Amino acid sequence: MNFLMALIINGPIKSFCYRRLQYLSNKFQMHVLLNEMKELAAQKKVPHRDFYNIRKVDTHIHASSCMNQKHLLRFIKRAMKKHLDEIVHVEKGKEQTLKEVFETMNLTAYDLSVDTLDVHADRNTFHRFDKFNAKYNPIGESILREIFIKTDNRVSGKYFAHIIKEVMADLEESKYQNAELRLSIYGRSRDEWDKLARWAVSHRVHSNNVRWLVQVPRLFDIYRTKKQLANFQEMLENIFLPLYEATIHPAQHPELHLFLEHVDGFDSVDDESKPEHHIFNLDSPLPGNWVEEDNPPYSYYLYYMYANMTVLNHLRRKRGFHTFVLRPHCGEAGPIHHLVSGFMVSENISHGLLLRKVSGEGVPGGAGGVVGPPHSPCCAPQAPVLQYLYYLAQIGIAMSPLSNNSLFLSYHRNPLPEYLSRGLMVSLSTDDPLQFHFTKEPLMEEYSIATQVWKLSSCDMCELARNSVLMSGFSHKVRPIPSLP
Repeated sequence: MNFLMALIINGPIKSFCYRRLQYLSNKFQMHVLLNEMKELAAQKKVPHRDFYNIRKVDTHIHASSCMNQKHLLRFIKRAMKKHLDEIVHVEKGKEQTLKEVFETMNLTAYDLSVDTLDVHADRNTFHRFDKFNAKYNPIGESILREIFIKTDNRVSGKYFAHIIKEVMADLEESKYQNAELRLSIYGRSRDEWDKLARWAVSHRVHSNNVRWLVQVPRLFDIYRTKKQLANFQEMLENIFLPLYEATIHPAQHPELHLFLEHVDGFDSVDDESKPEHHIFNLDSPLPGNWVEEDNPPYSYYLYYMYANMTVLNHLRRKRGFHTFVLRPHCGEAGPIHHLVSGFMVSENISHGLLLRKVSGEGVPGGAGGVVGPPHSPCCAPQAPVLQYLYYLAQIGIAMSPLSNNSLFLSYHRNPLPEYLSRGLMVSLSTDDPLQFHFTKEPLMEEYSIATQVWKLSSCDMCELARNSVLMSGFSHKVRPIPSLP
């Protein structure tokens, strides 16, 4: 990591990478000028296939917000009509029915609307990750989030399972759209995996159009402050030991073993712009000695997730089981070393905004050169080198322009078209349809807006779709890899 950090600030290398990236951009523009009509003609000659019936994968979408706001509203209203007397919550030892929960809020099914639900991101969430996280609570009530979009609650995640199955039915109806939904494992206790697997198996939450990724929120500091964990090692053991046990003795953990067959890999999630008080180096305490209440830095989380996954994958490979990949949120905000860590250990990353470079009057790092978001002034000069490294390694970048537009970067400044023209492995994804999208097909909404705003050709759209298939964890039997003309 020290070598890479030195590499990306080396003057001659920055100049070289900047020129190479400019060359790639100009080469693409020249190609479009000379061959655009030939490409369109070649596409028309392909029988049956067009943009609508090629496979696309939503490579970055969270299960807890995979439905749109109207879908969630209708489901809640339906539950209020059909299951009013079902016990759904326990408050201070007292059981509450769905009717009683809504009576305490002074609400009826008739009163509910998309506006009262208030789950959509707005202009007030820009650079306010705390306000964005609050949008996960329908009507601003965490109790409704627990009842309707959690897997572990008084109703054993029944409502959440039903909503996801409806989303899966929509995907199956569209036939050519697929998704990799993210479910959370927090690392607070050893039985989280068994509970999650039991939820998935008992409610039969399965579709050929869906694969799972498991996201681990970087919240050790909160759990440590609440005395739920003694040290970071305990969190790692809670996350990975059940997986070793299920790999060595699958018959003793049948539900977990079955669930893992549909899990592609791991994600690391949280607000990257949080300040980090520690630099990960040789003097950093080992996980068993990390007992302070400060959160470990991003690179610390990523390294220990990667190290444990590597050993687990060796074991699973020997046992004849499929392996996992690391696909973290990376480069949405925060310091540059997040992207360096991601480059070293990740198969794909989500967002990657900090790789962007705005070409202006000067050279990289000078006036009109590289620009970073407000949270990361240090990241500016290094972007050309890292961007070129990501291009050479073809590390997948799942980008979500509509999500970024509400949180970190306005749509017209999003670097996706620039990345695409330079040959980086980028795909379009939705992130959180509940907060950002309006239609029943959020992925198509993402493609539609990108195509209109950036004037993408049908060939560009198909290349983005092809990238999403290549980046995904769907098996080769499920994903016939299309060839580019």
